[in-house]
Amino acid sequence: MKSFQKFKNKQKMFINIKFRVFLILVLTINTFFSCSAQNSEGAILVFSKTAGWYHESIPAGNAALIKLGQENNIKVDTTTNAEFFTEKKLKNYDAVIFLSTTGDVFNDKQKKALKRYIQAGNGFVGIHGASDTEHNWPWYGKMVGAYFENHPEVQEAVLVNHNQDHPSTAHLPKKWRRTDEYYNFYNLNPEVNVLLTIDEDSYQGGAHQGYHPMAWYHEYDGGRAFYTALGHLNENFSDPFFLQHLLGGIHYAMGEGEKSKR
Repeated sequence: MKSFQKFKNKQKMFINIKFRVFLILVLTINTFFSCSAQNSEGAILVFSKTAGWYHESIPAGNAALIKLGQENNIKVDTTTNAEFFTEKKLKNYDAVIFLSTTGDVFNDKQKKALKRYIQAGNGFVGIHGASDTEHNWPWYGKMVGAYFENHPEVQEAVLVNHNQDHPSTAHLPKKWRRTDEYYNFYNLNPEVNVLLTIDEDSYQGGAHQGYHPMAWYHEYDGGRAFYTALGHLNENFSDPFFLQHLLGGIHYAMGEGEKSKR
C-alpha cells in the first residue's frame, strides 16, 4: 500500500510539473506576441489594381514595400482586389499605398469607403501610376495631387530637392540625378506642398515651362496624402535613395509612424 501511495504521489507531482511547464510555455508565447504587437509601428495596405496600363515593376514594388515593412516593424498587406475597400477592412490600416494603379478601379461603394477612411484621419501614398487612376473622380484627383497626362521616353534627369526637412527628402541631395519615366501632369492641385521638381533643361520632353513638380505632400479632407511620380523601373525599387524616399512618405502618411487610434 505504501509503495502504491508513493507511486500515486510521484504521478501527481509529475502531472503538476507538466502543467506548470505548459503554463510557462503559454505565458511565454502570449508575451512574445504581445511584445511583437507593441513593437509594431502600424500597418499599411498596398493596392495595385490596374484597369489601364500595367507596370511591370509592380511585383518589384510589392516586394520592396514588404521588405521595408519588415525592416521598420510595419505590417504590410498587398492586394489587387478593390473589394478590400470597405470601412470595416480599412480600419486595420494606418495608410493605403496605391502602387502604379491605373484606370477606373473602384465602384461607388468602394469610393465611399476610401473617402470615409481618409476623412477619419488616415493616410494615402501614391506611387507613379497612381496619378493615372480615377480621372473622372475629382475628390481623388485633388487627393493624389495631379493627373497623369503623358510622358517622354525613359531617360536620365536631374531632380531638385525643395525640402530637406521632410522625412521623404531629408536624405536626398539638393540635386538628384537619376533615371526614370518622368510624367507630365494636368490639374495640379495648387494646395500641395512640393518636395521635388524636375529640371526640364536636364532631359527631353518636359511640358511644364520650367516649374515641374514630381513629388509632394499635403493634408487633405481630414487625412494626409503623399505622392511621388517616381518608380517606373524595376531597378528603382532596389535604389536605397528611392526606398528611403518612399519610407519617409509612408511615415508621413501614417502620421509620422505613430499608430492611428482604432
